Amino acid sequence: MADSFFGHLSDFLNSSEVLEEIVSNRFILILLVIFLSRLKYKTYSSMFLTALVNIPGTFLHETAHFTVGLLLNARPTSFTLVPKKSLSGGYTTGSVGFKNLRFYNALPSAMAPLLLLPVGYYFDRWLFSNYNLNVGNYIFYVLLQSIIIENALPSSTDFRVGFGNITGIVFYGIICLIGLVAYMAVL
Repeated sequence: MADSFFGHLSDFLNSSEVLEEIVSNRFILILLVIFLSRLKYKTYSSMFLTALVNIPGTFLHETAHFTVGLLLNARPTSFTLVPKKSLSGGYTTGSVGFKNLRFYNALPSAMAPLLLLPVGYYFDRWLFSNYNLNVGNYIFYVLLQSIIIENALPSSTDFRVGFGNITGIVFYGIICLIGLVAYMAVL
């Protein structure tokens, strides 16, 4: 009896009409994201659950810092995904240490998680053009995109490190200005 009920429910949810409504309805998407966020924040009372829920995104975030820092000679010295209780009562879920942060590498090393945004964008393009969706893998897609996008946002520490050196800000400001002028010249 239960198998029959769940079989019919699965058939209904995965019918083309229902699937089209779920995928194209922005309200349902927002509802899913908020529901997943609420579930995530419910885990914050336990360090173990916090680590379990945050490790995939923290891994992506810290790997971005590590990789850009390595490429730009910031000399990463540590990489951890072990959460630590912070002085404010929350958790620091991961970190990367560097021993050679300079004006030319501090800003890109600190803002490196922003590189996850194009990853999320191209994952979206790839998934919807190469994969047959059903309700289950659509929910999984929303979960993965939520993880990627949330962890693409630099932390307050990232902003403090990235924008803490005026020489680096001026250096990258000039580079952006040159790029803008070159782009405008092409138009």
